[in-house]
Amino acid sequence: MQVFAQVVEAGSFAKAAERLGLSTSAASRHVAELEAHLQTRLLNRTTRRVSLTESGRAFYERSVQLLADLQEAEEEASSAAVVPRGTIRLTTSVNFGVRHVAPAIAAFLAAYPDVRFDVSLADRVVDLVDEGFDLAIRVGPPGAENLVARKLGETRLVPCASPAYLERHGAPKTPAELARHNCFTYEYVTPRNVWRFRDRSGVEHAVRVSGALHSNNGDLLAEVAARDAGIVFEPAFIVGPEVRAGRLVPLLQDFVPPPVPIYAVYPSRKHLSAKVRRFVEFLTERFENAQDWSAA
Repeated sequence: MQVFAQVVEAGSFAKAAERLGLSTSAASRHVAELEAHLQTRLLNRTTRRVSLTESGRAFYERSVQLLADLQEAEEEASSAAVVPRGTIRLTTSVNFGVRHVAPAIAAFLAAYPDVRFDVSLADRVVDLVDEGFDLAIRVGPPGAENLVARKLGETRLVPCASPAYLERHGAPKTPAELARHNCFTYEYVTPRNVWRFRDRSGVEHAVRVSGALHSNNGDLLAEVAARDAGIVFEPAFIVGPEVRAGRLVPLLQDFVPPPVPIYAVYPSRKHLSAKVRRFVEFLTERFENAQDWSAA
């Protein structure tokens, strides 16, 4: 497998053999034996170059990760210093991923150049095991019971509307008055049409809302609200820039919505590799003192 990966990366058997201290014929024999074992052709060979077959490309991608994990396991078993390396398959929500996870990834890559990231942005709750992810950064509940969750912090939900909307319809003074307004609802909240608040004495107020817009993306809801169409109830990291720009105005300042936790989540049944463990620790340290996620 190591020889095969080197041939792919070097682009030829001769260059790979030189890197590995083998003869070209020995390198060719290793790959041929691997193909015989797998009963499939991995490489197309010509006199000038080699190229991956479709099966070879899939096998190469898995091989690189397996070899990195093997090296990490060997170092760990021999008590050597474990250096994070390999690919982290990560999923997180679109807005939080762009505004907060992306800068963290950039800083982590600068510190650990042997790590790569494969990032999928989706506001839905992704099944980490079925879809092959190492890690998720989730805003809200961590998900299934078979997952390990490490809390990174909290954010706050902010009800808000544009100045023009409030001029036309008036600003609600209590949560109950939201029932008379055009309130936009978000797909991945349960129940999605109930907004919850606490007053200064700690009493909870739950109001059932409805409106002309429902979406699975908070940025879209905030943008439509900023264009004078209704009221949104979104995390500070989504509406914060619009509030600072004056396009949205926070409402119901005497009432506090329950805080929303932010977690790093990973499958409990998997061995937590050094790369994932260190990145989770890195996020915990980076976000430890984060108070206002609205700062982009």
